[in-house]
Amino acid sequence: MFDNLTERLGRVLTNLRGQGRLTEENIKDTMREVRMALLEADVALPVVRTFVDQVKAKAGGEEVMKSLTPGQTLIKIVNDELVQVMGQANESLDLSAQPPAVILMAGLQGSGKTTSVAKLSRWLQLNDKKKVMVVSCDVYRPAAIEQLQTLSREVEAEFIPSSPEQKPVDIAKDAVTRAKQAFADVLIVDTAGRLHVDEKMMGEIKALHATLNPVETLFVVDSMTGQDAANTAKAFNEALPLTGVILTKADGDARGGAALSIRQITGKPIKFIGVGEKTDALEPFYPDRIASRILGMGDVLSLVEEVTRKVDHEKAAKLATKLQKGKGFDLDDFREQMQQMNQMGGMSGLLDKLPGVGQLPDHVKNQVNDKDIGRLIAIINSMTPHERRFPAILKGSRKRRIAAGSGTQVQEVNKLLKQFAQMQKMMKKMKGGGMKKMLRGLGGKFPGMPGGGMPGGGGGGGGFPF
Repeated sequence: MFDNLTERLGRVLTNLRGQGRLTEENIKDTMREVRMALLEADVALPVVRTFVDQVKAKAGGEEVMKSLTPGQTLIKIVNDELVQVMGQANESLDLSAQPPAVILMAGLQGSGKTTSVAKLSRWLQLNDKKKVMVVSCDVYRPAAIEQLQTLSREVEAEFIPSSPEQKPVDIAKDAVTRAKQAFADVLIVDTAGRLHVDEKMMGEIKALHATLNPVETLFVVDSMTGQDAANTAKAFNEALPLTGVILTKADGDARGGAALSIRQITGKPIKFIGVGEKTDALEPFYPDRIASRILGMGDVLSLVEEVTRKVDHEKAAKLATKLQKGKGFDLDDFREQMQQMNQMGGMSGLLDKLPGVGQLPDHVKNQVNDKDIGRLIAIINSMTPHERRFPAILKGSRKRRIAAGSGTQVQEVNKLLKQFAQMQKMMKKMKGGGMKKMLRGLGGKFPGMPGGGMPGGGGGGGGFPF
């Protein structure tokens, strides 16, 4: 997300760094470029105008004009204004009501509502330790109810059955009764979407809102619709008292116009952002962290939180103990690390949050391919347990069998073994030196990274997710 905007703004601000002072002329030139970058990112025109005017006004101040570091000064102003446009701070869900706290989900068809119900259920259970129940009031879309049932099973939320023969309002009333009986903390209600905003849809969801009296009414919107997302959210907000927005499919949107437009056009905060198809791909929306990503400064806080949340710390501790005792690092351990990396969204997901990645050349960034990690895991899966423990026995015939079993080439098996040998060699340093020594050497040894290492050739801990 924001790839295009990050690239354009990066070029503009890099040019400014070469200037000795901020002048009216170079501020004017810079803001013309910023304006074009925002419009190309599909940010709504009123938002662009306000943004540019605010930055111009602040950049023209006497203290700023006399600054010795014009580039840094303007970057700070742009950063602060981006945060302002998106809404200052993360606004969490208000679940302080008498249980069950009802969350009503609204949105157009295809926006990702049902998947977002499952993602939010998982989030509330893992992070807030809530007992969550879900119900579908979508009696129009074929298999909508079955889809929610399947997803609820995956995220271990309790599913309340409903059927297409029932009226949505009756389903809602029954769901509240059941949630009370089951002592649920939260009830999330999925509603029907339409291909466009229409009176029938609005009438139905207004009736549901009146019946449920939800503590949160969240509008789910596809970020790839750009500024149209903000306009649709505005239409819904005029019909319903929305409390916030969930922005979906952000991983597929290189522009980011919706994220920068919604708050100012609707007055409603983006509370969560969907960053993938899996049910764990949901993040709270932090405007300051997003602004940092847009300006190519990374988002280390979110990265740390993601590692803390998704890494299996028990397995990581076992591996550390094993290495400290001098036991060998084998291909099972190597596969485990790659699987944990995939759980955190793969290398491309992690790269987005690392500072300075935006300044890397495209040909370097394009080398990061999460499919490579999947292929390496497939190769290891094609080995016998004995081969994984003792890779030295892997010779010609065994390699051909493994390549055939994993749908790869013998050259790829050789490449994996070479990468593993590098990692194994480094792991031997763990014997007496503890975790710090290992982490210092990890940069540059993980598959899937450009050139086999961390971007920019950094030596700091990069390979392992713990």
